[in-house]
Amino acid sequence: MSSPHRLADIPEASLTPIQGWHSGHYFYRWNRAILNPMSEDSNMMAQGIQAFREALNPSEAARPERFQSFIVSGHKADFGLVMMSPDPLKIDRMHQKLMSGPLGAAIEPTYSFVSVSEVSEYLPTKEQYAQKLLRTGETEESPAFKAKVSAYETRLPMMLAQRLAPEFPQWPAMCFYPMNKSRNVGANWFLLPFSQRTEMMAEHAQSGMAFGGRVTQLVTASVGLDDWEWGVTLWAKNPQYLKDIVYTMRYDQASARFGEFGPFYTCYLADAQAILSHCCLEPNAKSQ
Repeated sequence: MSSPHRLADIPEASLTPIQGWHSGHYFYRWNRAILNPMSEDSNMMAQGIQAFREALNPSEAARPERFQSFIVSGHKADFGLVMMSPDPLKIDRMHQKLMSGPLGAAIEPTYSFVSVSEVSEYLPTKEQYAQKLLRTGETEESPAFKAKVSAYETRLPMMLAQRLAPEFPQWPAMCFYPMNKSRNVGANWFLLPFSQRTEMMAEHAQSGMAFGGRVTQLVTASVGLDDWEWGVTLWAKNPQYLKDIVYTMRYDQASARFGEFGPFYTCYLADAQAILSHCCLEPNAKSQ
């Protein structure tokens, strides 16, 4: 029988992840059947609109460490929130604050996705990167080999930080979608050797790097937390780049053979006032 764990080995109870931050994607639509009668009471609408603005512009103490709001294109939702924080309750509090306002009865949550940021198991360590170079023909004593390993070692902390607690870019277009890796007979990702999965993910990453400066991504893990296994958030300087990168990466083996994808949410960066105006909740917006 194995020996019991020492007390020093047992972690303290906490809501803060050991590695990474909590992430939340929340999507909503306006229920016009409820909203339209509300609009007949100008005082109530004014209070509701102000409460909506305040909910999306919380105090520094209440604001998640990462927060953006968006207009959502199509019928899936009217607007959405994307947030990250070490504290999951700070994220959910934003949702509760929004729903508890005077307009809350007219706001319908349509979708949410709960996940945490992580460092992919396929991101090479310095030693793994060096071994990869050697397999491609580099020699350990060559200046080129040493320069590449040194450069990678310098970049690695920034790469880790970008995956665990990334800054959200102020780019105009974003799309989000959940995904799984398949478990189908003959195409079960989880039964493949790690080396084979690593090779395919390296190909996938290479495709994505071709869009550097145009698209940036965040992949968060939802295994055990939500219905899908991962969530992919893509920000782009132009909506066309969202189409281009997803189309390009569909041909990678990791995606073509093993990717399973949920609904796509196409979004455009917008503050509370822009959302209200776009959704015709401001009196002057209805006449435009």
